[in-house]
Parts: sequence; structure tokens; C-alpha cells
Amino acid sequence: MGKIIFYEDRNFQGRYYECSSDCTDLHSYFSRCNSIRVESGCWMVYERPNYMGYQYFLRRGEYPDYQRWMGYNDCIRSCRMIPQYRGSYRMRIYERENFGGQMMEFMDDCESVQDRFSYPDIHSCHVDGYWIMYEQPHYRGRQYFLRPGEYRRYSDWGGMNPRIGSFRRIMDFC
Repeated sequence: MGKIIFYEDRNFQGRYYECSSDCTDLHSYFSRCNSIRVESGCWMVYERPNYMGYQYFLRRGEYPDYQRWMGYNDCIRSCRMIPQYRGSYRMRIYERENFGGQMMEFMDDCESVQDRFSYPDIHSCHVDGYWIMYEQPHYRGRQYFLRPGEYRRYSDWGGMNPRIGSFRRIMDFC
């Protein structure tokens, strides 16, 4: 079981809230979030309720201000614990919505999608395991958490557009 603690002020000060399960709306527990301590597990935290808006992957450790988790502001409104996955990791990416066009299968991390997939955009995918997609190569930029399942269009994983620069598996470090 995981545990994450949200603090209203930087450096783990001010009002705080401890959480050990998924929460769709954290607004009633704190008004802003300027620091986070992850005591166990891996988590995705979201800028808006119901797992919407900017997403941030956090593993065990201390984040004394929101810049440390690459946050754009002090707003965290929902969180989801990432469970351990014991199956095989596989991602099939497609150049068009609804699994259309060219397909490529990955079973490992990809530091640069454009170097390995001839199309710069991913419009749909099928996922086994837990993965994080990044807007830019080398695991940088906006993040998107993908659970096992089908994503028929980029908006299904919360994307604003189909541009994906890199992705990696969430595995041993949780």
C-alpha cells in the first residue's frame, strides 16, 4: 500500500493531508499544494479533479516545491496510486485514430519516438502494463499516464494533441 502527503506550503510546512488510496477530488483537504512527500509507492497527481489536467508522476521521495515535480502551478486536485504490474509490458502505437494506419510494437522504453517510429504523432495505442508518455523526447515535457487497455484517440489518455516524444514503462522503481 502507498502513502503520499500533500502540504499547502513549501518545504513541507502548513496544512497537510495524508492519502493512501486514489482520490478523485482533493479540494476539500487543502486549497493549494506546494510540497509533497511520497512515503511509499508510485503516484500520479493531477492538476484537476477526476484525474484531469496536467499529470505528474511521483515516486518515493521528497518534493519541497512544485517545480521539483515539474509542476506548472500549486494546484493538485486528484491523485492515483500506481499498482504493481506483474505481466508483460507491450505497447502498440498507431499513426491514426481507432488503430488505423501504420503500427509499431514496443516492449521497452523509447527515448525518442521520432527516431524509431516514422510518424511524429501517435493517434491511438493498445497498452499492456503501466506506461508514461511524454510530450518531448528524452522523457521531458507534459506527462500522460497509461493503464492497461485501449486508447482509440489521443484525448483518451488526456492528450491535447497527438504529439508524443518518448515513453517509458513504470516498473521496478515503485
